[in-house]
Amino acid sequence: MKPRTRYMLIGGALLLVAILFSPRLKLFSSSERSGGGAGQKDVRLPVTAMVLRPGPLSNAIRATGTILATEEVELRSEIAGKIDRIVFREGSRVRKGDLLLKINGDELQAQMQKLESQVKLAEEKERRRRMLFDKQNISSEDYEIALNELNSIKAELAYNRARFEKTDLRAPFNGVIGLRYVSEGSYVSSTTRIASLQDLERVKIDFAVPERYAQVVQVGQAVRFTRAGSDQVYAGEIFAIEPKIDPQSRTLQVRAMAANPGGRLVPGGFAEVTLELQRFDAALLVPSQSLIPELGGQKVFVVKDGKAVAVPVTIGVRTDTRVQILNGVQAGDTVITTGILQLASGLPVQLTSVE
Repeated sequence: MKPRTRYMLIGGALLLVAILFSPRLKLFSSSERSGGGAGQKDVRLPVTAMVLRPGPLSNAIRATGTILATEEVELRSEIAGKIDRIVFREGSRVRKGDLLLKINGDELQAQMQKLESQVKLAEEKERRRRMLFDKQNISSEDYEIALNELNSIKAELAYNRARFEKTDLRAPFNGVIGLRYVSEGSYVSSTTRIASLQDLERVKIDFAVPERYAQVVQVGQAVRFTRAGSDQVYAGEIFAIEPKIDPQSRTLQVRAMAANPGGRLVPGGFAEVTLELQRFDAALLVPSQSLIPELGGQKVFVVKDGKAVAVPVTIGVRTDTRVQILNGVQAGDTVITTGILQLASGLPVQLTSVE
């Protein structure tokens, strides 16, 4: 082979090798560079968390209620008749036993006078019959007839006296008179509404609690409430509980009592009631979304050495947004609050925000 031809073949072979191996060199170089970049990338999961700190917690029931007078009655006359005199003023305070209204009792007075005369005659008759009976001049039956006649007239006189006393309508307790619905000269009966009387020194607050709290609500527990149109908080105390649960609403009716200084609490008004069942001075609370249900309990994720660690916990009181942790974590632990669904125990995490 001629030298020139040999050189041409060798040059062609070298060119072919260069063409074949040049892409691989670039690929290997690119792959090495890419591998070096991946080694430097941060693969930690970004999350937010909170540091547990003890704080106060109140386990309370909130309910709507109605304000009632301690005592309330509609004033009506027990007997029918014409009103002779009205003594009370609308909106005034009265004392127990005060005369409020006078019904005409002329007919009852006349009837009593007649009966009083009959009683005197019957007493004299009974006296004479007793003397005869003592001498055995009459039988015991004759004497008993006179005695029964006397007792019958006395009973009728007592009945009329009782009716005459009812012509005076008196206040049954201390209170405030409401609006008047009759006038002097009006004819009233037992169905006629005259006015209302309410004791406003103290007020009752009626409200209902859900059935599940029936065993923890007790007489003597303190309540707080506000009235419509005011932010002032009033204090009261439970004094009576309905002994059964309402089968329609599945609630338990509760009644509290509260002072009414200045008469600011008006019966019939709306009350927003808070009943505190428990109070903790140093409770550990986590957001509700941090809690993960699992078979047989609950768990949260805490940050330890830059990694997420699952910790089983026991929970206590729930509020609208937070849950009390009784054990499993302690004050100072960092509990993860976001990215919960992507977490696994041992996964590296990056804290982007800590409360």
